[in-house]
Amino acid sequence: MLKLYNTLTRKKEIFRPLKNKKVGLYTCGPTVYWFAHIGNLRTYIFEDILKRVLEYNGYKVKHVMNITDVGHLTSDSDTGEDKIELGAKREKKTAWEIAEFYTKAFKNDLKLLNIKEPNVWIKATETIADQINLIKILEKKGFTYKISDGIYFDTSKLKSYGRLWPKKMELKAGARIEMVPGKKNPTDFALWKFTPPGVKRQMEWDSPWGKGFPGWHTECVVMSIKELGVPFDIHCGGVDHILIHHTNEIAQAEAAFGKILANFWLHGEFLVLGKEKMAKSKGKIFTLNELIEKGFNPLAYRYFCLGTHYRKKLQFSWQALKASQNALNTLYQKIIEIQSKNIITFQRPSKSYYLNLQEKFLEYINDDLNMPKALALMWDVVKNKKLNTKDKKELLLDFDKVFGLDLAKIKKPKIPEEIKKMVEKREEYRKKGDFKLADEIRKKIKEMGYWIEDTKEGPKIKKLS
Repeated sequence: MLKLYNTLTRKKEIFRPLKNKKVGLYTCGPTVYWFAHIGNLRTYIFEDILKRVLEYNGYKVKHVMNITDVGHLTSDSDTGEDKIELGAKREKKTAWEIAEFYTKAFKNDLKLLNIKEPNVWIKATETIADQINLIKILEKKGFTYKISDGIYFDTSKLKSYGRLWPKKMELKAGARIEMVPGKKNPTDFALWKFTPPGVKRQMEWDSPWGKGFPGWHTECVVMSIKELGVPFDIHCGGVDHILIHHTNEIAQAEAAFGKILANFWLHGEFLVLGKEKMAKSKGKIFTLNELIEKGFNPLAYRYFCLGTHYRKKLQFSWQALKASQNALNTLYQKIIEIQSKNIITFQRPSKSYYLNLQEKFLEYINDDLNMPKALALMWDVVKNKKLNTKDKKELLLDFDKVFGLDLAKIKKPKIPEEIKKMVEKREEYRKKGDFKLADEIRKKIKEMGYWIEDTKEGPKIKKLS
């Protein structure tokens, strides 16, 4: 049985969907004002693994991801500028152009990381009327109040507020919460923000309360319910969403509909750089393009993320990423070697032996997505001398339905004739004992993107990634 750690209950639980073999999955998408950094992308990789594990277990997943293209302020305390409007000023473009450009960039990152796209993309700006309707419901039920800068949710009116918080926790004004003048409680949050007097925003709408724009938390409630209903099965995001964003989503759904928004809440831990999380606000970030420019395969970063459980902090370093790229290259080379051998090289072990490996894999991935154990099992299969090449290939491709490392696309590289002739020439020099000239040829071959591995059977040519 699939067990997932539910932040709502603070324990691992057997996953049971609301509808037999059908899963409604909502993952908090990007705020499209800048490029996603690799810390953000770690969360999307974890969510992709979750989706793949669900599908591996035979579930049909309806995956919805939002695009936050308005309403996300630079502060968690309902202060500061809208990130999209700020991006527009920075780049001297319209807010709509900013949102469109960075949405495309984000989708390209997903493609490079082999992350499956959601079944449904939904933009905050496409659901303004729905958001206004939700605020009307909350207003009718007595959960709202108006102050000078907007309409706020009164958290003191909801007894169950803070369901996701650790026990005995209290969110006070301070580090993450700033008391906006007129707010009744530190935890109250904006449902609708008014356009300030004398200001003309690029993204603003008329509402029963005045011209303005929706609050970030309200957007996600509306977009998830619009596509998945209430409640739905699983809601995901990063751990930084637990205390405020997801807490405030749950509060609105409970206040408006008397139901929990989602039954399971899963959160991915931070990618850390030194002792700090990777964050745009701190200016300490790397984008996927920066990794590519340094010569890394994007899937090497995916492999790097697989090596640490999604609920544990992951320490980033270039050395660790290089080790992941080397491991991935070795795996690709092993796949090529398996493909190039005869299909069956020796007698096949019992079917139960083969099935036992599959069952172990299922056991690991179903234990709250334990990718480090599943990855170790994959390497056991690669090195396993009892398995013939056909079984090895089948198992590795089966496991890769979850890993997403594109093993099925790995083909033996076609070595150019020029390289082959250079290798032959090098062998001639080696036989004559002229190792200086042989090394010079080896160096030239490496500069051309290939590597020679000297073995007992003769030189093997490998393409460098």
